[in-house]
Amino acid sequence: MSAEDDLSPQLADEGAAFLGHMAVERGASGNTLAAYRRDVRRYLNYLNSVGRSSLGEVTAVDISAFLEQLRRGDAEAGQAPLAATSVARVLSTVRGMHRFAVGEGDIADDVAARVQPPKAPQRLPKALTIAEVEKLIDAVPTGESAAISDIRDAALVELLYSTGARVSEVTALDIDDLDRVDGLVLLRGKGGKERLVPVGTPALRAVEAWLVRGRPNLVRAGSPPALLLNNRGGRLSRQSAGNTLAELGTRCGLDGRTSPHALRHSFATHLLEGGADIRVVQELLGHASVTTTQIYTKVTADSLRKAWLQAHPRASSG
Repeated sequence: MSAEDDLSPQLADEGAAFLGHMAVERGASGNTLAAYRRDVRRYLNYLNSVGRSSLGEVTAVDISAFLEQLRRGDAEAGQAPLAATSVARVLSTVRGMHRFAVGEGDIADDVAARVQPPKAPQRLPKALTIAEVEKLIDAVPTGESAAISDIRDAALVELLYSTGARVSEVTALDIDDLDRVDGLVLLRGKGGKERLVPVGTPALRAVEAWLVRGRPNLVRAGSPPALLLNNRGGRLSRQSAGNTLAELGTRCGLDGRTSPHALRHSFATHLLEGGADIRVVQELLGHASVTTTQIYTKVTADSLRKAWLQAHPRASSG
């Protein structure tokens, strides 16, 4: 530790001992050791600023307050706010330091072990617009000259968007899981939990075309009863389905935005924007808790706010 930190002698010694342990006994690399040194200096300076002169005086509340300061940043000290992942890394250093001090017999209670890292902010799903979904669907040839793989890909895209299913649920479908008369599909979600989900008319038409014009050409001896087959007559894999969506996205100018998960996000967002009840959407998505589904309400609120700002005459004072 440097003298310019103006730490109490005990804090300075505890910091130096930990860094020495990481350098000598743990063999940390130069870059890793530099990162530890930055984290330790920042932590001990904070402790010093709140009147702690040794690690033995530190409480879990002190550490939590330190982490909160990291998240907020300190404009006067020229410290920008840290992302949740960076704060979690600093906490890892703090925990290591306290654990080392306990092991050395310098402190009796490892208070840092009780402090939880901050949760990373929930990332909002990047849903496609309805027009973009239609653009993606239209990128698949479906006419009389369409290739067998095109007919299958059309069924894949339509099923994913129509049902909001996970890609693993769609690729796991067998022919008998789809009730083409009543327009329902039996999906098997996480933990083996089953749910019935409606299938729209366009998706049923795409599946019917696949079952009549495509799938029979790929069936081999020993082929599974899978609804969607690959070109060798086996069950279509999740990876192949993902690659298909990516290729279609490139074809229609939506590079990097098309994936099975993007269609699932779009399904939920479009339902809520259309007025569907959140608990209905929860059931359709197969979420165990409505809390998981509530992230989509933020998406729709943002959409509504954007439309309001663009259209309302009193939305701004400019």
